[in-house]
Amino acid sequence: MTLAEALHAGHGAPAYLLALALTLALAAGLTPRHWWRRPTARGAVVLGGGTWLFGALLLAALPLQFVVAAPAAVVAPPRPLAAGQPYRVHRDLNVRAQAGVGAARVTVIPAGAIVTPTGEQAGDWWRIRYGAAPQRLGWASSLWLRQAVEP
Repeated sequence: MTLAEALHAGHGAPAYLLALALTLALAAGLTPRHWWRRPTARGAVVLGGGTWLFGALLLAALPLQFVVAAPAAVVAPPRPLAAGQPYRVHRDLNVRAQAGVGAARVTVIPAGAIVTPTGEQAGDWWRIRYGAAPQRLGWASSLWLRQAVEP
């Protein structure tokens, strides 16, 4: 990572930390010693103004020539519903009476169980069949389902 990349990382926070250090060094050498015996408004203005000025100059002087990394979590495009194909529950799954998190929870299916979509869909919510005979119906978020053949 170059100096320019380090200074621009985190919205310029490293640049302003370096500017604060520069301001403190210059203030200690260029101002009267009695200014720093106790905190004063004048000292706050010198530190704040110097930090802002030097930080802005550092960010403006150094070119920003690096690629911004992609976000950590990339949302996958919605996958097509395969009615009748078995799906494995990825994590414990809340089965709801209707589609949506505000609907009443009917049951919780443990991770690893197999469910089958009926073909009805409301956004990311799929109507599923679950349980042993007689099978029951409910709504589940497709985000917690994986194809049975997926690892």
